[in-house]
Parts: sequence; structure tokens; C-alpha cells
Amino acid sequence: MRVLVTGGLGFIGSHTVVELQNEGFDVVIIDDLSNSSLEVLDGITSIIGKQPNFEQIDLRDKAAVHQFFKKYSDVSGVIHFAASKAVGESVDNPLLYYENNISSLIYLLQELQKKPEGHFIFSSSCTVYGQAAIMPIAEEAPIQTALSPYGNTKQIGEEIIQDVVKVSNINAILLRYFNPVGAHESINIGELPKGTPQNLIPFITQTAIGLREQLSVFGSDYPTADGTCIRDYIHVVDLAKAHVKALKRLMNKENVEKAEVFNLGTGTGSSVLDVINSFEKVSGKTLNYKIVERRVGDITEAYADTAKANNVLGWNAELTLDDALESAWKWEQKIRK
Repeated sequence: MRVLVTGGLGFIGSHTVVELQNEGFDVVIIDDLSNSSLEVLDGITSIIGKQPNFEQIDLRDKAAVHQFFKKYSDVSGVIHFAASKAVGESVDNPLLYYENNISSLIYLLQELQKKPEGHFIFSSSCTVYGQAAIMPIAEEAPIQTALSPYGNTKQIGEEIIQDVVKVSNINAILLRYFNPVGAHESINIGELPKGTPQNLIPFITQTAIGLREQLSVFGSDYPTADGTCIRDYIHVVDLAKAHVKALKRLMNKENVEKAEVFNLGTGTGSSVLDVINSFEKVSGKTLNYKIVERRVGDITEAYADTAKANNVLGWNAELTLDDALESAWKWEQKIRK
């Protein structure tokens, strides 16, 4: 089956393309290159020995989306990553985020529902849970009021999909990610943020290599063992493999609901200082970091209850935080040569 991967040159998208092609899927990528690079296509090709089809399209262009589905009429599976994802930017420019993240989703679903059968995997986020009252966070945890327009687009996106599947031929799986990190073992693809990183790991690696003078640790007075925030860091390759499992589940009609939800994490919470210590261990580098004031909007802790993904989806995270940080460091060294 031919599979469309939107945002397929991004961090998670590129790793998922590799895993799909490793499993024999014929992949076509859409990416507008607004937050990615065409060089990633070369990285994917070097890993799998075959260049996937690529179309540079802005998914806000409804006519272009329609023409794509006419050209690739055999696409019946879509994995949708393409979205703007910087929380701070979404606060400053909410209309950009609502237009980009919501309209693109609608146009894809409109085309997919024209087909006899449609399989849709949505890139969602643990952001929808906010600061959950109970750890680890299960899929049944209440959805909290979004703290940013970005987070709201994920909630709205889920609601749109759940409404559409009730009245269409589309089956969907919503994957709520925790914190993806790391790089492919080949070190040919990895996280490639443009400008100042929004995530902890690239900021750590850029500090270690000398691109950033100092790493800021936002707050040391949280009610955790060492006072820093706790998150669930999952290796991006493990995350990518979950998408393949999800797509096969839909293709094999194993889904028990028209729109199923799965948390994707390791089930283990790691504090910011845990991550720093792990990085220093695997890299042999001493990080220059400083404790600063808390950052507005940061929650205290979030880590996944993975029982549903393990038992129902048949997926388990296999790689460790050390594995992820070691690969991220190798990737950073490679791209700075």
C-alpha cells in the first residue's frame, strides 16, 4: 500500500519513513520545508538505499492537496505529522497555528473520505492532558484546557477526527507522544531544529559542542526528588516503529473503535538533572548549565502509562535514555563537522 507521510522530512516524520520502507511500504512524502531541509531526503535515501517520492506542498493550499491525491490515487493511508509546533510562537501568532494545523488536517480528511477505505494516523501530544492529577498518565485521563494555541490545535484536531470517522469510511489512530529524542543509529538523520531549539536535548547537545554558551534549567523548586521538571523521554526510533504498528492495525481491521487513542512513551519519568547526568555519562562532556527561574507554562511532571500501547497495539519502547542521548550527541557532532 502506498502511504502518505506529511511532514516526512521532519524529525519524527523522517524516522517513520525509514521504518515504513523497512517494512515494505511504498512511501510518498509531503513537506513544505518550512521547518526541515531537503538534505534529510538524502539521509533517508542513504539508510534505505531508495529515495522515496517527495512533493513540496503547502497543505494550506486546498487545490494543491486535491491535485496530489489525483496524482497519487493509490494513497489510502496517511500519517499526518505536518504542523507548526513551537508553543511560544503559537502564543504570539495564534492565527498562523490555527490556519496551518487545522486547515491542513481538514483538507487531508476531505480527500481521504472520497476513497473506499481510508487509514489515518494523527500525530498528537501528551500536551492534551495538561498537568494530569495522576501519574503515570493513562489514555482515560481528563483532557485539560489547553495552555497554548499549539496545544489547542492538537485537541481540536483530535475532535475533528473523532467526528469525521463517525460518518465516513475513515478509521483513525491518535498517537499522543510524550518527549521524542535521539537519532537513527546510522546517524544519517536526527533532530535538526531551525534557530534556537525549543526542546531540551538539542539545547544540551548544542551547549556541549560550544554552539550555546550555557544551558538554562528552568526551576529547581518543583515538588520532585531533585526539584526539576520530570518528563518521559522516548527514543524517536521506538516512536517511529509505533506508527508502523498503528498503520498495520488499521489495515488488518484490528481496531475496535473507529478512532483509537494510544499514549507513546517509556513509562519512566526523568528529571532535567537526570537527563543532564545521563548525557554527561554517555558523552564524557561536562555541561555548563545554570538554574534559572521557572518558565511560564511548564508543568511539574508527565510520564505515560504504556499498558494500552503495550498490550493492545503490541508495541514496546526498547531503547533507553542513554541510547537516545548517545545517538543525539553523535548526530550533533556529525552535523557540526
